[in-house]
Amino acid sequence: MVVGVAGYYGFKNAGDEAILEAIARELKARGHQVLALSGDPKRTAEAHGIRAAHRLNPLALLQADLWLLGGGGLLQDATSSLSLLYYLSVLRAARFFRKRVVVFNQSLGPLSPWGERQVQRALRGIPLILRDQDSLDYAKRLGLPATLGADPALLLTPPPVKREEDLVLVIPRAGVEPEAIKNLYITANHLFHEGKQVLVLLLQPGYDDAIAKEFYLHRIEATSDPRRVLYLVAQAGYVISMRLHGLILAAAAGTPFAALSYDPKVAAFAKETGAYYQELPGDPIKLSKAAMYGRYPDWEKVAALKERARQSFDLALGEASLVKRTHGRDSSGP
Repeated sequence: MVVGVAGYYGFKNAGDEAILEAIARELKARGHQVLALSGDPKRTAEAHGIRAAHRLNPLALLQADLWLLGGGGLLQDATSSLSLLYYLSVLRAARFFRKRVVVFNQSLGPLSPWGERQVQRALRGIPLILRDQDSLDYAKRLGLPATLGADPALLLTPPPVKREEDLVLVIPRAGVEPEAIKNLYITANHLFHEGKQVLVLLLQPGYDDAIAKEFYLHRIEATSDPRRVLYLVAQAGYVISMRLHGLILAAAAGTPFAALSYDPKVAAFAKETGAYYQELPGDPIKLSKAAMYGRYPDWEKVAALKERARQSFDLALGEASLVKRTHGRDSSGP
């Protein structure tokens, strides 16, 4: 079967590329072909060893039997209402072409009242797999039946690298309030003066470049390659991250982590893994102490999330025929 995947791919964001890498690996291991919609199809095809088509080409939707929307945080309009409309239009177009569709391991929200209405209409009759409990609760409030999955990137396997216990990765994100960046910089300074090696890791080159100068006293690396990020988090003794996939890849690698949450999806992951987290703008003293004194997540909860991620593939692929029958009865479309 050809499985299509639609998400924020081809934009040099290591988190989203990690999601696609994990989805592609799992689907290929199950004997399926993978087709991704991408902002840079050539780069996506080469990086992940899959087929890719431009995300603005609606005819590409004809080339797959099943379409997965996700994973990621696509169902929100805090970033842009146009972004939400794009992803909902992909769902509508796929259904118009009589394709099977599953919303796959998404976060839900934040949404404005307008965004909630758009999502309620577009997702009617579509199987909905959400990656965290907060999103599941939100879906219930919106009257949308949903199932709990987990982020596919949790299934990525770390490389065999020697862990350096004194290495702390600090992962900021551009686009947040300046005080939060300042506090994360102070956190890095505290760790350095306590004898830790600090590496500031930027997961979206280009977008995150604007804040690189704020960490000029520390080593900085920028990469959108999820394999490189996984290598570094597996090597580190601790990870402090604003970005969700800094945390998720740390969990995949078995590296303890703490979060500085700029978005509900970050707090949701920290809560589900029992990890220490703070809301913006953060307290640099407490955050640095979490790393210095080894404040760990609950690894049993992390293992349960990984199992949920595996089962979400069984659910999405196993429900494909059900989706087709359900859509066949609903000739009016979404």
